[in-house]
Amino acid sequence: MFPLRDAVRPRSRPYVTWGLILFSLAAFALSALVRPAAFESLVLEYGLVPARLSYANPASWLTLVTSIFLHGGWFHVISNLWTLFIFGDNVEDRMGHFRFLAFYLVSGVVAGLAHVLLAPTSALPTIGASGAIAGVLGAYFVLYPSARVLTLVPLIFIPWLVEIPAFIYLGIWFLSQLSSVLLNLGAAGDFGGIAWWAHIGGFAFGALAVLLIMPRLRKPPAMSYQLEDPFRDNY
Repeated sequence: MFPLRDAVRPRSRPYVTWGLILFSLAAFALSALVRPAAFESLVLEYGLVPARLSYANPASWLTLVTSIFLHGGWFHVISNLWTLFIFGDNVEDRMGHFRFLAFYLVSGVVAGLAHVLLAPTSALPTIGASGAIAGVLGAYFVLYPSARVLTLVPLIFIPWLVEIPAFIYLGIWFLSQLSSVLLNLGAAGDFGGIAWWAHIGGFAFGALAVLLIMPRLRKPPAMSYQLEDPFRDNY
């Protein structure tokens, strides 16, 4: 399933979401200009390698942040940032710009720590914003459970457009991450290079964090929980 848009329109401009997208794209573009050997060195230096984290070297823990802004290819960066584009603006609208920026970065760090905790001896570098974005998805799951998501479901060669309530779409996404972990329990924590635990940890953190700060968030727009057809004029 691939999300195309959601039904909720933010009341403020999502400057932080746009900024994170542009910064991540710029970081990817710069890394794409270097030679493959240099890129591998970049990933080893700034990617998250659980086995390399050391209290004797506090600088190694900065990779919990730097790894968020590195991506391994065009599909990796576009799929991540498109998801942030779809869901990030509404979470930012509810949290406010500065709180959302802090939330995004902390989500990425917590997601990275979840990966380190469950795969402490892994020497495989982990990069990408998916853990931080999973936090955004967890927040959206709590804030807009009934908002509909226009989703592309490929059926062989026939694209199928279907509107799915956010709690179902995101619930399916979360269960897919959990099932991937269960299916790869014997993979010594590396899981073929995908940090599934980071996705799960980021999502759980995002949902719990929003539940804790809910009273301090802006009230939702009136259409957040309406199940009218907001896409009827668009396809």
